[in-house]
Amino acid sequence: MKRIVTLCIGICTLMTGFAQTDSTKAAPDTIQVGSMTIIREKGSQPAKESHHKNAYIPHRHNDRPSNISTNWWIFDFGFSNWNDQTNPHSQAAIDFAGAAYAKNPDWAKLLSGKSRNINIWLFMQRLNMVKHVLNLKYGVGIECNNYFYDDVRVRYTKNPTTVVLDSNLTSAKKNKLAVDYLTVPLMLNFNFTPGKRQRTLGFSVGVSAGYLYSARQKTKTDGQVSKTHSDYDIERWKISYVGEILLGPVKFYGSYAFKNMWEKGLDQTPYTVGFRLSTW
Repeated sequence: MKRIVTLCIGICTLMTGFAQTDSTKAAPDTIQVGSMTIIREKGSQPAKESHHKNAYIPHRHNDRPSNISTNWWIFDFGFSNWNDQTNPHSQAAIDFAGAAYAKNPDWAKLLSGKSRNINIWLFMQRLNMVKHVLNLKYGVGIECNNYFYDDVRVRYTKNPTTVVLDSNLTSAKKNKLAVDYLTVPLMLNFNFTPGKRQRTLGFSVGVSAGYLYSARQKTKTDGQVSKTHSDYDIERWKISYVGEILLGPVKFYGSYAFKNMWEKGLDQTPYTVGFRLSTW
């Protein structure tokens, strides 16, 4: 996660450097009034004499939204969880989590208020389809899910993947399974206020395809941090239903996977909900 944040900060700094311009040097005879720009050429009469041939007032900005608009660097902050439908008495579950799981399946419960979802979207684009009210919305980014267990003794092993309750983790201050995906969402966007970029009212629905690029278990015991990287037999691809609600400056998002996130053993379908920081 630190590498991801460092990369994002570096790219943002570079883009900001290119984007900065000195507006005082660009047009000394330009006057900005609200969303109107008044331009007077050198040697012409003052702008108040709007009948002069050298003074003109262009059309208001945003009267005609672009057919393709791009929103860079969108951030989501929310919660991760899963719908656990595992049969603890099945042979697959016992092979994966041991006979103790059949007696006490509650070890798989998550700390709902602590399990987090953070998404960083490099960009999202909106393509006009019908009068800017119906749009196609798509993008690319990364999804980061941190699942914190209620029972801090949970430990994953690898080669083969199993789950055990490790008594050495009884005093652990942190125990989480981190699962990250490179994701591409595709949605139909309904925008009920197409002329108001900053006051968008509408919603989007669609699907996303995510590819697992990193999975690891992180524990912290007595000040010592331990990380174990493995795919833990998690499905490489995650296909999800996705949606968002746009209420002006307040935006919500959610996702629900098509199926179980594990290749074997457990039956846990992940979902997320949270707030989205976006300009539209």
